[in-house]
Amino acid sequence: MRAAALTFLLLVAPAWATEPAEADYMLNCQGCHLPEGQGFPDRQVPDLRHQMARFLNVPGGREFLVQVPGSAQTALNDADLARLLNWMLLRFSAAQMPADFQPYTAAEVGPLRKQPLARVSEVRSELLERIARQEQLEVSTVQTP
Repeated sequence: MRAAALTFLLLVAPAWATEPAEADYMLNCQGCHLPEGQGFPDRQVPDLRHQMARFLNVPGGREFLVQVPGSAQTALNDADLARLLNWMLLRFSAAQMPADFQPYTAAEVGPLRKQPLARVSEVRSELLERIARQEQLEVSTVQTP
């Protein structure tokens, strides 16, 4: 039954998708992060919406997005993974993208995914703390005349 469902998705999903990265998301990410990126936060699957690009604003965050197990261990080649990450950032977190964002490339993704994270939850928590501190600093800087 599972094999039949997977075969169906492999044959039909690309027809529903508007571009290759969307089909890659459907086949490689959507099972955990769900169609709209909402994830299952109660099950340690983060919500991507309005969150994903926030990681690009702190040291180590860009690397984190490549090194999480779902990215680092996907069967996608480096170029397809880079394209998928760029698509996900624009799809789920465009408003949080830094003004100087540089798209991921295969040359960047390849070496990073060879170093997958062993302490994903710990690293994610540390990065979220950095993000919160940085955003608080930005708010206080804007409020200070």
